[in-house]
Amino acid sequence: MISLNSIIFNGMDSTHIDVQVQLSSGLSKPEFNIIGLADRAVKESAERIRNVLAALNLSLPPKRLTVNLSPADVEKSGSHFDLPILCGILCALGVLPEEEIGKYIILGEVGLNGAIVKAGGVLPASVWAGANGYGIICPASQGCEARWAGHTNIVAAAHVLDLINHFKGTQILPIPPMAGPAPAASNSNIDLAEVRGQHAAKRALEIAAAGGHAMLMVGPPGSGKTMLASRLPTIMPEMTADEILESSIIYSIAGQLDSQSLIAARPFRSVHHTSSAVALAGGGSDARPGEISLAHNGVLFLDELPEFSRTTLEILRQPMESGKIMISRARRNATYPARFQLIAAMNPCPCGHLGNPNMSCSRAPRCAEAYQNKISGPLLDRIDLHVDVDAVNPWEMDRVDDTPAESSATVRARVVAARQIQITRQGCVNAQLDGAALDAAVKLSPELTQFLNTAAEKMGMSARGYNRIKRIARTIADLRGAADIEMADLAEALSYRPINRGKYGVRL
Repeated sequence: MISLNSIIFNGMDSTHIDVQVQLSSGLSKPEFNIIGLADRAVKESAERIRNVLAALNLSLPPKRLTVNLSPADVEKSGSHFDLPILCGILCALGVLPEEEIGKYIILGEVGLNGAIVKAGGVLPASVWAGANGYGIICPASQGCEARWAGHTNIVAAAHVLDLINHFKGTQILPIPPMAGPAPAASNSNIDLAEVRGQHAAKRALEIAAAGGHAMLMVGPPGSGKTMLASRLPTIMPEMTADEILESSIIYSIAGQLDSQSLIAARPFRSVHHTSSAVALAGGGSDARPGEISLAHNGVLFLDELPEFSRTTLEILRQPMESGKIMISRARRNATYPARFQLIAAMNPCPCGHLGNPNMSCSRAPRCAEAYQNKISGPLLDRIDLHVDVDAVNPWEMDRVDDTPAESSATVRARVVAARQIQITRQGCVNAQLDGAALDAAVKLSPELTQFLNTAAEKMGMSARGYNRIKRIARTIADLRGAADIEMADLAEALSYRPINRGKYGVRL
């Protein structure tokens, strides 16, 4: 029996898979079986491998060929099992040396002509292999990706013949070079200075970036909500090395990582309102990460918020609190990190012009209430900053003075300074404060406590909303570089909470 090594992924965790290949005599024609709780993609490997062997002028002997993927009680999925199964068969046929191949974790899909093509998960597989004393065999196009794990025992082959020649010593494959520097961020050509007017919204965006707070913008079409949201990554701090590796592993598992570079710019995931719950949360037969995990360490932007199905939106509630999401299936559970910053935008009503006497429809304001009620109260309560974004004054579009608007670099410097204060004080951003850590970071005088309690009572604020006001006030004080929260900080924080404006209020 031949025994080789591969891997599967349960969320961010990797599990070793023993690929066992055995040839049994007693048949008049070849028989090929794959067992071990393999899904359809894995079982289809048999047909691909038959064609690869034919391309190599090899054929299966008239024996029963059994491939067992152990442990048998763990579901196996993905086309990356093609290469380890093929290597096991080649070892059984005496083409490849089992002793040498057995020192590697193997993954990769094979084409019918023997080409080894891209497979998801090479980066986390390389990390696991290096930590457990294995080398890694992977597609040549992903050799640079494997190098990011930090070790050099990598065999990156473009074709099965290259792999055979390498282990026979006739064509030693070179160690893949380290990938070059990551490409410039996709938002490098946009700047906050391009947003005309909207001073209140830009102030709220700065607070959101400084404290990691979720934000909801409500305003008519064309007021600049999407423009503001797309510029949030330009004022956020650069990713740390740990964040870069973590985000890159998520993208690698999802099959969306550029093999030449890591995810060095904060992700900005703009999700269309027709997206399903599975697309947002992740899932499928192989429990792949969804948009909220792909937005980890970055921004998740939901435009036209009420147009999303209520079921889809309610998925956000748990990861917004815990920073992770669990995908449960019959035979496996996968947990992915989901520490994203939610930025949402919506019109006040279906036509978007509630409050404009020249453009509002005849059904206003009753239609606005029905439209806004599509979003549940518990979800809204988890959003820290609620901001009205009014239509831009035409005089703001072409400024006649020479006063330049603040650039992203200027705002970013203040955000970085505020975040550094938070990391030094409590080890996390203010949006993640809770319990004793929140009480230690936010100490209010008796006068401020009375002011906050009175406001919370009048606004019908929940306990969650009460704590969120304290977090926002702490962030505003950090932006000033102040150790203590003042009345102005608390008042500004309260201005970002929903206000009851009667039965048909514009604001949520």
